[in-house]
Amino acid sequence: MISQLKGTILQKSPTEVVIDVHGVGYLLSIPLSTSEAISGIGSEITLLTHMHVREDAMILFGFATEAEREIFDLLISISGIGPKIALAILSGISPENLREAIRIGNVEAFTSISGVGRKTGERIILELKNKFGKIDTARTVDTPTSQQLKNRSEAIIALLSLGYNRTTAESVIRAVISESQSKNLSVEEMIKKALHHSSK
Repeated sequence: MISQLKGTILQKSPTEVVIDVHGVGYLLSIPLSTSEAISGIGSEITLLTHMHVREDAMILFGFATEAEREIFDLLISISGIGPKIALAILSGISPENLREAIRIGNVEAFTSISGVGRKTGERIILELKNKFGKIDTARTVDTPTSQQLKNRSEAIIALLSLGYNRTTAESVIRAVISESQSKNLSVEEMIKKALHHSSK
């Protein structure tokens, strides 16, 4: 089982990376958080990995941190959640915010992710709450409110109507929120900042 890869980035997109390891190119599916954390083509990189084996394929998933890989493994252990949905969740929620959402039972944090319905969100919280039971409750985390999640979803939909693909739209909105001093951006503010961000 492959647990880690170290090599040179040959190709990179928001959802995939190809790493050259001693002349062999490994294709890994990655969450947006990992894509944002790693450098560009030609740089040296080390990624933690998970190998998903199916009857018709062996797929490698790559992660910049152990926290990402740990949560990915926990998510795919839940009935009805496959690697694709697990990656989408990791792309939309940081490991810290995911843990906090589970602790307080914030279903909306999960239903804001494309492909995750309310029943699935509730199942994630139910099944992972005990595993995250020892979370330091004294630690404060800026968990998005329902209104913030609603605004983010509407801004992404607006960008889709302007010709963005979903991966790019979600990545740009995440970057806009991360760089903003205020987390209570309106839909219009997110869109304006996203368009400006894309033109950099």
